[in-house]
Amino acid sequence: MNHFMIFYERWSSSKLEIRLILLISLLLMAPWASSATSFQQIEVSGIVKSQSDGMPLPGATIMEKGTTNGTQTDFDGEFTLNVSNANAILVISYVGFKKKEISANTNARMEIILEDDFSQLDEVVVVGYGTQKRSDVTGSVTSVPKDRLENLPVTNIAQAIQGTAAGLNVTSGSSVPGSQGAIQIRGLNSISAGTSPLIVVDGTPFYGSLNDINSRDVASIEILKDASSTAIYGTRGSNGVILITTKQGKTGKPTITYSVYGGVEDIPHVLNPMSPEAYVQKYADYLVARGDTQTQILPNSFEVENYEAGITTDWIDEVTRTGVIQEHSLSFSGGTDDAKYFLSGSYLDQKGVIEGYQYNRINLRTNLDLKITDWLTTGMNAFFANNNYDGGRANLLEASAMSPYSVPYDESGEYLIFPMFPELLYENPLLGLTTTRVDHVKNLSGTAYAIVKPWIEGLQYRMNASYYYNPRYNAYYEGRAANNNNGYGYIYNAETNRWLIENILTYNKDIQKHHFDVTLLYSAAETNYQNSNVNGSIFLSDALDYNNIGSAETIGGSSAAYKTNLLSQMARLNYSYDSRYLLTLTARRDGFSAFGANTDKYGLFPSLALGWNLNNENFLKDHEKINQLKLRFSYGKTGNQAVGVNSTISSAGTVLYPFGGSAVTGTYIGGMGNANLKWESTTSANLAVDYGFFQNRISGTLEVYKSETDDLLLSRSIPNITGSSSVIDNIGKVENKGIELTLNTVNINSGDFKWETGLNFSSFRNKIVQLDGTGEDNIANGWFIGESLGTIYTYKMVGVWQEGEDPSAVDPIAVPGDIKFADINGDGQIDSENDRVIQGNTLPDWTGGLTNTFTYKDFTLSVFIQTAQGILKNNTDINYGDEAGRRNVPADFQYWTPENQSNEWPGLNSHLHNRGYSFPRDASYTRIKDVRLSYNVPKSLIEKYNIQNLMVYVAGRNLYTFTDWVGWDPESTQYGRGSGDWANNYPLVRTISLGLNISL
Repeated sequence: MNHFMIFYERWSSSKLEIRLILLISLLLMAPWASSATSFQQIEVSGIVKSQSDGMPLPGATIMEKGTTNGTQTDFDGEFTLNVSNANAILVISYVGFKKKEISANTNARMEIILEDDFSQLDEVVVVGYGTQKRSDVTGSVTSVPKDRLENLPVTNIAQAIQGTAAGLNVTSGSSVPGSQGAIQIRGLNSISAGTSPLIVVDGTPFYGSLNDINSRDVASIEILKDASSTAIYGTRGSNGVILITTKQGKTGKPTITYSVYGGVEDIPHVLNPMSPEAYVQKYADYLVARGDTQTQILPNSFEVENYEAGITTDWIDEVTRTGVIQEHSLSFSGGTDDAKYFLSGSYLDQKGVIEGYQYNRINLRTNLDLKITDWLTTGMNAFFANNNYDGGRANLLEASAMSPYSVPYDESGEYLIFPMFPELLYENPLLGLTTTRVDHVKNLSGTAYAIVKPWIEGLQYRMNASYYYNPRYNAYYEGRAANNNNGYGYIYNAETNRWLIENILTYNKDIQKHHFDVTLLYSAAETNYQNSNVNGSIFLSDALDYNNIGSAETIGGSSAAYKTNLLSQMARLNYSYDSRYLLTLTARRDGFSAFGANTDKYGLFPSLALGWNLNNENFLKDHEKINQLKLRFSYGKTGNQAVGVNSTISSAGTVLYPFGGSAVTGTYIGGMGNANLKWESTTSANLAVDYGFFQNRISGTLEVYKSETDDLLLSRSIPNITGSSSVIDNIGKVENKGIELTLNTVNINSGDFKWETGLNFSSFRNKIVQLDGTGEDNIANGWFIGESLGTIYTYKMVGVWQEGEDPSAVDPIAVPGDIKFADINGDGQIDSENDRVIQGNTLPDWTGGLTNTFTYKDFTLSVFIQTAQGILKNNTDINYGDEAGRRNVPADFQYWTPENQSNEWPGLNSHLHNRGYSFPRDASYTRIKDVRLSYNVPKSLIEKYNIQNLMVYVAGRNLYTFTDWVGWDPESTQYGRGSGDWANNYPLVRTISLGLNISL
C-alpha cells in the first residue's frame, strides 16, 4: 500500500516523461514488491532566515543531499519537505549567502540561519558570450532590477526598463499600442546612422521588435555600456548592448505559473480646445485683428444653425475612449538533472484611448536543455510572436482643430466628410475608421546549441546555430467614405531571413591564486531581405477593396531585395590574481559585405580593462564597514555597422521619356556610390568605482566616461556634372562625455518592516567635433561644430509687441500682437543671419530614477519616480496656423488682444510674421512612473490547495507628471497630419491595473 501511495503522489505531480519512467520502474519492481521492506517518507519543516537581520528568506532552496528531492521557501521563508530517512542531510542555499548543510530534524520545527556572503552578492552576471562573478567584472555592466520585469502593465521590455539604469535613456515618444519607443545608451554616437543598442537574447543577436519578447519570460537584463564590454560585438557595439536572458527550466518537480492582469487606460492630461463660447469670441477677435468689418458670428456658415439651436460637439470625446488592456501568461517549467524545460505562452490585447487603435500579440517560447552524456549537453531556445496592428484609426490632431459647432454625422447617420464646410482643410477626424487596414508582423526564431566538454579540465566548446524569420504583411484601402472618390488600395509583403553560426571555445584554469578565462569565437552570419508591393487607384466600387487590385484602372508596384554577410573572429582573456587584480583583453575582427570595395572590409576592435578589488586587500579585507570597493578602468574601440546596402555603388533609376511619338524607358543616376565607405568607429574610456558599505546597506557605482566617434557617414556635396549633387562619405566626428551614479540603500530593516531605496543619475554632454573638414556649420540640418546634436537654433523671443510700440525700425514686418525678437548683434534690425542663436537642445541635461520599496509582512509597496531635466523642445501643440480663423485652438492659448496685452502669448495673426519661430519651450518633467502594491498570500492559507505561491497586486503607470510644459505631454512626440501609422498625435496614457500571479 505504501508503494502505491508513493507512486500515485509522484505520478500526479510529474510530467509525462517522468510518469513513464515511474510506471516502468513500478512494473520492474512488481515481482519483488511483496517481499520489499516498507518505505515511509518523513516530513520536515521550518523557516530559513538571514543571520544579519533575522529576516525570512523567500525563495531559498532546500535539497536532500545526494538526491533531486527538494523545495523552496515561500514568501514567509517557510518550507516543508518529505525526506527519505531520519538521517537525511539538508543542503540550503540562497544567492548572497553561504551554503549550509544540516541534519534534518524530524522531531521539531527547524530554524535555519544563513550567513551573509558579501563576496557572492549578485554573484553571477551575464556578459558577452558568457558569465562572470560580479566581483570579477571589469567593464561597465548594469543589471536591471528584476522586479521591473513582472507585475507591471507594460507591453514590452523597453517600457519596463525605462529610467531604471544609469546611462540608459528610453523615450516613449508615443503610447500608440504596439509602439516600443527609442532606446539610447550613453548619448548619441552618430549623426545619420542608427543610435539604438544591439539587443542580444540568450546569447544571440536579436533583430525583431521588443514587443516580440514577453517580459515575464525574462530572467535578467544587463546593460553593457563601455568599450570593454561592448567591443566583443565589433561593428555592432558602438551604441551599447542590451543582454536579455530568458528563463530556463530547473531541477525539481514541475511548476505551473499563471499570471494575468487587466487594466484601464486614460489620458492623464488632455489639451482641451476652447469651449464653444471661447471659440465664438476667438473668431470675433480674429476679425478685429484682420481689420475685417464682417459681423458673422461663426466662420463656417453651415454651423450657424447649430449655434442657434445650441448644438455642440465635444470632438475630443468623439475620438477618445477608455482604453482597456489585458494580458494572460502561462508557463511550465521543471526537469531532472539531465533534462530541463521551460515552456510559456502569452496573449496580450490592448484597445487604445483613441478610437480604432488596437494591438494584440501572441507569444510562444520553449527553452530546452538536455544532458546527453557527461561531456555533451545540447538544447534549444525558440520562440514565435505574432503582432497585430489592424484597424482604421481616428485622428486626434484633426479633432483638436474642429469647430465645436460642427457635427460628425449627417441626417442619415453617415460621417460628414467636411464637418466645417466650406472649410476643406480639416476632414472629419473619424473618417479613418472607414478604411480597411491590415498590419501583421511575425517573428519566428530559434537557436540550437551543443556544448562539448572534452577530457581537458576547464575546456569547453559550444556551437550555436540560429535562424530568424520575420515576415510582414500590410494592406490598406480607402474609398469614398474616407473622401477618396477614386478609391486607393495597396498590398505590401516583406520578409527577412537570417542565419548565424557561432563556434565558441572557452578555457578556464586556476593556478594557485591565478585565474585564467579565455574565450575564442568564430562566427558567420547572413541576412536575406526582400519586399514587394502592388497598388491601385480608381476603383469602380469600394466593394472591390485591396484584394482585387487588378480591377483598378491604374496599377503600380515595386520590389527590392538584398543580401549581406558578416564574418567574425574574437578573442578575450579574463585574468585575476587572488580576486584582487583584474585584467580583461578583448579583440574582435569583423568583415561586412556592405563595406566599400576599395577599403578593407574587415575592422579590428580591441579593448582593455583593469580592475582592483581593494576590499580584498589585507588592509581592508577584515574591515567591517567596507564590504566592496573596486576601481575599474577600460579603454577600447567599437564600431557602427551603418553602411547601407548598395550605398557603396552608384545606382540607376528608370523613367519614361517621349520619343518618336511613344514612351520609351530611359535611365538616370539614382545615387552616387562611394567605394571607400567603411564603418563608423567609436573609441571610449571609462573610469569607475563600485562600492558597498555597512554590510552592503549602502552600495552602488560611480562612473565617468568619454567617447569619440570617427568616420561619421554624412552627405558631402559634389559637382552636379557627376549626375548627383551629393555622395555619402566617412567624414565628421562627435564626442560624448558623462557621469553616472547608482546608489542603493537599505534604510530600515527591522522586524516585519523594510525600506529600500534605489537611485540612478546620468548626465552627458554631446558635441560635434568635425563635419566635413571645412570647419563650417551645417545650419540647414542644425549641426554646429562645438555644439550638441539636437540643437535648436532660432530667434530669441523676448516678449510681444504692444500697442503704442513701433516695431518698424527693428522688425518692419511686425505689428502689435506679434512676437518681439531679440536684436542679438545690436544692429537695430532683426535678420536670420545675425539674430538667430542656439537656444538649447532636445537632449536632457540629466536624467534620473528613484525607487522606494516598502515591505511590511506580506505587503510590498513600490514607488518609482522618473525625471528628465534641461530639455528644450519646439512646442508644436501651440505652433500652428489659423489663417482663416476657423480652427479651434487650445484653451491654454491666452492669445494677445488689445484688451489682453499678454507679453507671453502672441496674437491670432502672429503666424504671418513669426519668421519660422517654433516656440521652443522647457520640456523638463518629473513623473510618478509606477506605483505597485502587492500582497503575498501566506502559505498557511493556500498550501491545502496545493498552491506554491499566490500574489495579487494593483499597479498604476504614468500616474502624474510635474512639468511646466503646455501641451499633451512633454515626452510625447507631435506628428503631422495624415493617415500613416504614426501620423496622429497619440498622447501618453495612464494605466491602472489589477493582477494575479499563481504557481502550482
